[in-house]
Amino acid sequence: MAAAEARAAGELITRARFALLDFDGPICRLFAGHSAPHIAEAQIGWLAERGLHGLLTDDVRGERDPFQVLRAVDARYRGSDLVTELEERLTQQELRAAGSAWPTPYADSVIRTWSAVGTRLAIATNNSPRAVTRYLGLRGLTPCFAPHIYGRTSRLDLLKPDPHCLRRAMSAMGAAPAETVMIGDTPSDCRAARRAGVGFVGFARNETKAALLREAGAEALVSGWEPVRDQLWSRGSVR
Repeated sequence: MAAAEARAAGELITRARFALLDFDGPICRLFAGHSAPHIAEAQIGWLAERGLHGLLTDDVRGERDPFQVLRAVDARYRGSDLVTELEERLTQQELRAAGSAWPTPYADSVIRTWSAVGTRLAIATNNSPRAVTRYLGLRGLTPCFAPHIYGRTSRLDLLKPDPHCLRRAMSAMGAAPAETVMIGDTPSDCRAARRAGVGFVGFARNETKAALLREAGAEALVSGWEPVRDQLWSRGSVR
């Protein structure tokens, strides 16, 4: 991680009055105990049972990301009962996964500290808000965010990189783009932040992630939460 990228991240984070956090990645590894590729495979198998396997492209039939399977079906059958049922099946998988998700190192500490010093926090994610709510409850983090948890809705065409969930969060909190920062670990997070007009900090736990975020236009990056925690503490926010 370049020093300039870390400095840019620090500046965005310290001046933000509002912070929007992606869920899977910056806060936890949701599918640590439930393999995402296996979930995608189960989705495709479920579609095959309904005679729809042949209508999917070869790329989708080999997809390892359950979100991409859902997007592909929604693009073809938008508004159908099929999409509604497939989305609910994914939500149930996410709810199960929330019970065994691995917390991202130092995330809990940073969230509590950030909230304690008066920064307003919200979740802006493509995951089900029901799964997010379950995970936060298990970790005792609900008061840091509630009621500002904005996730997947029935309008799957509004998933990130569409800025819909970011704008919902800012509208509900009364946040201006200039005083808001988004923390995310994917190019779609970066693009959503740009379209919403908010600052973006890429959460890149390895160089592969960092390269993808840079390619998407991210100029501020952190490799983990520990330096953010230390920065908050160095400001004298926590005694």
